[in-house]
Amino acid sequence: LTRIGVETSLRYAIQMVIAASLAAEKRKSTEVEIEDIKRVYTLFVDVKRSTQFLMDYQSEFMFNELNEEEESDNSDEEEGEEE
Repeated sequence: LTRIGVETSLRYAIQMVIAASLAAEKRKSTEVEIEDIKRVYTLFVDVKRSTQFLMDYQSEFMFNELNEEEESDNSDEEEGEEE
């Protein structure tokens, strides 16, 4: 958790503790274990990982199709203006 807090933010680390506590409670355990933290870490992303995910997969999102259409429309208009 210390490493997560250093790499992300204290707020995110505290939220991880709370969520991991709930995961441990669901397992009917009185103690939070490393596996609870790992599970929660995979379920909830921080801003840095979320941003990286968006950058990696931006071409697969719907809004990217709109940008491609706008770019092709703009290039068609520019070609028409040159004639």
